[in-house]
Amino acid sequence: MKREIGRLWASYAISAYGSGLGFGAFPLIAVLVLHAGADQVAVLSAVGPAVGALIAVPLGPWVEFRRKRPVMIGMDLARFAAMMTVPVAYAIGRLTFVQLLVVSAVIAAAKIAFNAASGAYLKAVAGPGELLAANARFESTLWSSIAVGPPLGGAAIGFFGPVTTVIADAASYLLSALGIVSIGGREERPRRAGGPALRPAELLDGWRHIFGHPGLRTLYLNNLLVSGLIMATEPLLAVLLLRRLGFPPWQYGLAFAAPCLGGLIGSRLARRVVARFGAIRVLRTLGPLRGAWLIGLVLVRPGLIGLATVIAVELAIITSMSLYTPVLATYRLEQTPPERVARTLSAWSIGSGLAVAACTALGGLLAGVTGLRGAIAVAGVLIVLAPMLLPSLPAPQPGPAPPAARAQIRG
Repeated sequence: MKREIGRLWASYAISAYGSGLGFGAFPLIAVLVLHAGADQVAVLSAVGPAVGALIAVPLGPWVEFRRKRPVMIGMDLARFAAMMTVPVAYAIGRLTFVQLLVVSAVIAAAKIAFNAASGAYLKAVAGPGELLAANARFESTLWSSIAVGPPLGGAAIGFFGPVTTVIADAASYLLSALGIVSIGGREERPRRAGGPALRPAELLDGWRHIFGHPGLRTLYLNNLLVSGLIMATEPLLAVLLLRRLGFPPWQYGLAFAAPCLGGLIGSRLARRVVARFGAIRVLRTLGPLRGAWLIGLVLVRPGLIGLATVIAVELAIITSMSLYTPVLATYRLEQTPPERVARTLSAWSIGSGLAVAACTALGGLLAGVTGLRGAIAVAGVLIVLAPMLLPSLPAPQPGPAPPAARAQIRG
């Protein structure tokens, strides 16, 4: 692995493990500190990311024509500063639901910009055949951080209070920024063909590329539906487990941490599975399959049987997702010209964020009518039917020429 990719991965690992500790921190704080109900938790999970996604719309073109490392550093520092306002407000007794909404929006926007910059930087420095290996390693790190983080985070909350993991998560962004600084080297600033000013038409360039490419269009629509429906159940499940079924925080963390072992398995198998079956077959198979297990969450009951049910369902979902995601990320980078990577990745993330927000909001409204289990059941049925509404994934198109942007990165 190249030095630049290794340092980028190390910085990502630091922030990923910090976020693993803080997994579900805001819903937990809303429920345990602010005594929020299912509708408020759904609003927190929907409105913040939606506003963040809208804020990020002009960030794609902005990131595209700037040096990527300074952008990543700035976004890490922005997330550090925003998250630290939560423990400060809690300490002085001024923490409010509105503040959690604002902070979640800032974090969502900064995350989209960071991911766009890091994806463009990775494409620029990766050699032939390195993209899938790098994406699989990032995916493995993500799931290992969630496997380790939530149980430790739950224990930390029990011993030190509800904002402990927020502090740890904020500190991880600061350390991540320092890690990106350590990459060093000289990065040329990309040149704009149309002058320095941002043109309004450029705001849609990422979506133009996605919808103009048959493969990316199908995968994008599938991702909006499946990811939106999966994430819509998270706040509903938090209220169901923590409030209705009386799960202690450590069991809630364990329910989402133990299945992450499947994430390690799936991501480690990605290169072998692609070598044997090809990327398109993997995407065609796991695109609809990865969310089909969601309906099993309707069967959750109190006690160890309920805990085992959540773990089994999440294990099946995560194993499928962890194999699918690095293949998708690699295909997306390979099929995107270097000069459009940041805009394409930001458009992808914005669409995903808005889809998650919309599905989460609808899930909260539906839960008020049908109850928590009813809303989860509807999401489970829709996620099975959704892929049937989409066209099949076409054969791969030839990828763009090797990125000339690599010449911009000099060690």
